[in-house]
Amino acid sequence: MVVVGGGVNGTGIARDFALRGLKVALVEKQDLAVGASGNSSGMIHGGPRYLLKTPEVTISSCLDSGYIQKIAPHMLFRVPFLMPVLPEERGAELKLLTYDGFFRAYDRYQDLKRSHPHLCFGKDEVRALEPGLVPAVGAITFDEWGLDGVRLCVANALHAEQLGAAIFVGYRAVGLVTDSGGKARGLELEGPDGQLRTLSARAIVNATGAWTGKTAELFGIPDEGIRVRPGKGIHVYLDRRLSNFAIVTNAIDGRQVFLLPWQNMSVLGTTDDDYYGDLDDVVATVDEVRYLYQAIERVFPLVRAARPIGTWAGLRPTLYAWGVPEDALSRDHRTVDHERYGRAGLFSMVGGKLASYRLFAEETADIVCRWLGTKAPCRTHLVPLPGGEETVPPGKLQELSGIDALTERRLIARHGSRALPLAEDMRRGALSSEVVCPCEPVTEAEIRATVRHEWARSVDDVARRTRLGLGPCGGKLCARRAGEIVAEELGLTPEAGEESAALFLRGNERRTACLKG
Repeated sequence: MVVVGGGVNGTGIARDFALRGLKVALVEKQDLAVGASGNSSGMIHGGPRYLLKTPEVTISSCLDSGYIQKIAPHMLFRVPFLMPVLPEERGAELKLLTYDGFFRAYDRYQDLKRSHPHLCFGKDEVRALEPGLVPAVGAITFDEWGLDGVRLCVANALHAEQLGAAIFVGYRAVGLVTDSGGKARGLELEGPDGQLRTLSARAIVNATGAWTGKTAELFGIPDEGIRVRPGKGIHVYLDRRLSNFAIVTNAIDGRQVFLLPWQNMSVLGTTDDDYYGDLDDVVATVDEVRYLYQAIERVFPLVRAARPIGTWAGLRPTLYAWGVPEDALSRDHRTVDHERYGRAGLFSMVGGKLASYRLFAEETADIVCRWLGTKAPCRTHLVPLPGGEETVPPGKLQELSGIDALTERRLIARHGSRALPLAEDMRRGALSSEVVCPCEPVTEAEIRATVRHEWARSVDDVARRTRLGLGPCGGKLCARRAGEIVAEELGLTPEAGEESAALFLRGNERRTACLKG
């Protein structure tokens, strides 16, 4: 098998194939999770808003959320949401009752993802729960889960590699290798050094998200064979936590947006707009930032008390439909067999959500395995991801390595039990416990580990895996030292390390330019 794409769909199905005993190669032209998977809201949620029109999406997301909690318990954190109803809203009292009834229906699926049932609060209770809110008639709470999408992709790729898969990060697919009848027989790649190589395979899976159509076109599939409608979503992150709950409200166009407490910061999200630009160059704009602020400060004026320190932007690989508003597009997924276009053995994964990635991978792997004549069952819901095999007792890493409690919590959240050998290396002096990025915090040992074991090749890659430089300092306190460490690990010159740091800082400046308008 060759899987093209290092997002959550690609890494998820590579792990699935490897667990079924197939020989697998994963190819990613940039870096793991560089697209939607690493730039999403990071929610492993049921999606209550899909319940009325596409209940199957809600059900599958809730089901998969429960499985993800079992295989990666260290990654997930509980996110309680609060949905206030304001007095000026038409029929406010009735609206609160309607929400209450709707979430009673959603409660039917909460056990699938180990979430608490919803609660309905009056105005005085809401004020006590969230003092920063404007006066409300009442509010509904509901329970979801969050995680770091990059860490989920890295963990899936790590497990696939442990099972024998070959991971090619920085390799670009340039052509499909076929036999005389057009059947897929392999993939031609261009490496970081510009050299070409060929991977032989019995089947190819195109899991390139928003790039799915372009990748299929490269492989000889006509435009009507597969279509994606990329939807741009941006987030703004702030320098502190502002709320006890994630607060949901409506923007000026009726879309739901949120203020989300996330570790030591807050996140505003998200937009949903058709995107026609360069898929490799997606950044937030001033208009999009103002759109989010306008909506949030209407219900939570204290949002202006925090300093915006950055943005991220990604493209949802939404299923194509004509004449439908962006927010009403289906978040379902489907697997496309390209045999009818003369490309037997080539399959594409279209659509999907972070919350149901494992199920999508399972369904696609089942289709491909039937085509291959292989009957090995899916085991991705039973076998833990790397780091999820055991629980690390609180204080254990501090005892081993001398790091502080916050650094320990961050290491466990990112690596789970894989942090134990890292702490042991710090104890022995094989790796340094020096904190390079004080905002997160990130240690020298973790930076070296991402280069040695997680395919990081630049400061930008390290930041994606560890959140280095994404705090209030914007990388100015840590990027140069991180560049030195990356250069040492890769055997590069000090100048190369400085250039890697400079590229990261310039990228941060570009992503924050919209905050100055």
